[in-house]
Amino acid sequence: MGRVIRGSRKGKSLIFTAKTRLRKGAVKLRAVDYVEREGYMKGLIKNIIHDPGRGAPLCEVVFHDPYRYKLKKELWVAVEGAHTGQFVYAGAKAQLAVGNVLPVGKMPEGTVISMCEEKAADRGRFARA
Repeated sequence: MGRVIRGSRKGKSLIFTAKTRLRKGAVKLRAVDYVEREGYMKGLIKNIIHDPGRGAPLCEVVFHDPYRYKLKKELWVAVEGAHTGQFVYAGAKAQLAVGNVLPVGKMPEGTVISMCEEKAADRGRFARA
């Protein structure tokens, strides 16, 4: 049969492909562990950055690792009202405030949310910018 030409292999055109080279990283919530299921973890927003190809800014949140002496960096979608130096809390017993992560069952009806998990502990699939 012959060879498939390179233009066909790459697709119709190169101008319609997503430019992923400059992306900052995968946006995920914190991995759910015992501390988050039974209590809460305190994190600090270190930086708010722009991610190319995304409508909302991202924030770098730093948590203390509960099992080892080190820091864990997470990349979240920055909600409106979040700022650098702000403490955010993730867990079942966290208060309802801007930037905090809570289970949907602990929130009252009508609460505005910015990220929601499809399945338990999938680290956020719905309503991401």
